Amino acid sequence: MARAQVFDVKGKDVGTVDLPEAVFGITPHTAVMHEVLVAQLAGRRTGTHSTKTRGEVAGSTRKIYRQKGTGRARHGSKKAPIFRGGGITFGPRPRDFAQDTPKKVRRLAVRSALSAKAADGKVIVVESLQLEAPKTSAVAELLDRLPVAGKTLIVTPAPEALLVRSAANLPQVKVIAAASLNVHDVLATDYVVLTKPAVDAVAEVLTR
Repeated sequence: MARAQVFDVKGKDVGTVDLPEAVFGITPHTAVMHEVLVAQLAGRRTGTHSTKTRGEVAGSTRKIYRQKGTGRARHGSKKAPIFRGGGITFGPRPRDFAQDTPKKVRRLAVRSALSAKAADGKVIVVESLQLEAPKTSAVAELLDRLPVAGKTLIVTPAPEALLVRSAANLPQVKVIAAASLNVHDVLATDYVVLTKPAVDAVAEVLTR
């Protein structure tokens, strides 16, 4: 049974909570995590790198010298790839690097990543993270009271604009809604901090 420590807003340990076994207690599938991570990073590539072929570079189309009698190879254009300033042969062209990954595979990858974090004791639950106004110091002080270090991912049940703004100036902290949870963000952080409502929201999203 996967379990996690629960803390209140003041950072006081108030007990433990059972985490959904289907999300936080499975055997991590490393091959699927790798597959989905590669696909996610590939989807971030802009694919705008480009070169010009001999038909696209600027230059005259005049035959550079006569066909016969020079002792040189036959050439019809200075835009040929072998000449300086000519086109590029088999150069990169704009393309889409996105890889199509089934939804069930993506969810399995996230569940595997969360289970690996939970097995290492890197999943923390807090009772609430409600803010009345954007305040970076409030988030920083709370995290200082929690047993977390390094990069921290805060998961909320729904998008929390105030919390996102409050954590924006903390380079080691990222806030994300349960529906947007992805394998890269989980693997790229040292600790995952969830609010109590977020535990159920994550389970609902990843076990549909």
